Amino acid sequence: MASRQRRMTLPSTPGRAEPIHKPAQKTLSDPAHGAAFIFVHGLGDTAEGLEDVADQFQKNNKLPHMHWIIPNALENRDAMTTAWYTPTQLSPFANDRPELDDPEDEDGMMDSVKYLESLIDACGKKGIPPQRVVLGGFSQGCAMSLLTDLTSSKYAGRLAGVIGLMGYLPLCNRLPDMRAKAGLPATHGDVPIMLARGQKDTLIPKRVWNITLKQLEVLGVGSDDLIVKEYDGLGHSLNGAVMKDMCAFLERVVPSLED
Repeated sequence: MASRQRRMTLPSTPGRAEPIHKPAQKTLSDPAHGAAFIFVHGLGDTAEGLEDVADQFQKNNKLPHMHWIIPNALENRDAMTTAWYTPTQLSPFANDRPELDDPEDEDGMMDSVKYLESLIDACGKKGIPPQRVVLGGFSQGCAMSLLTDLTSSKYAGRLAGVIGLMGYLPLCNRLPDMRAKAGLPATHGDVPIMLARGQKDTLIPKRVWNITLKQLEVLGVGSDDLIVKEYDGLGHSLNGAVMKDMCAFLERVVPSLED
């Protein structure tokens, strides 16, 4: 019965596999004392690709009050694989003619933002407020987590935290206008953000990483709210050091509220 009470009803959309839900291991006196981590996979992956991370946390009794929600992207016809949006080339070099760059898939990104909003909605229906929800992801999942935190008219500035692993911030030049259109202030607010990058990651070039950090600064994300981690010898993947830092961040932003 306790396990059933901890389960959550999550939204589904046509053609999309259901999210993996790892219920909180601990039964709480008040659902608002719980937490949720929505963990978003990258290009060409599925929720199963991140499930082992949740299993390792729960096996070691880390954040037993926290639900893990790992959603699935749709199949993308242009990318011919699962994707949260149609990807574009991330070059390590600036283009002398940026007008020739492939346009970013803003429509696809915003459709994915709406889906992630629906998962946060589901947490609220379970009694978990946005201030106890962390949104994070790997690669494209990082991009979607940052974009949701920065542009969602429902949840921008209201989440417990954001984790971006081996990814980047898309639509940098559009963000001020997008925030204004959503009725959001020009600056981000004080939602904590953790960003991680492997120093040998060739898929997320250092130039793109630096643009991400600069744009967050422009949007008012200060050093008090941003944790930046870079890992020697690590490529476009996760390792124990990343997960250790992720665990420390989660324990800080959604600590246990019951003994």
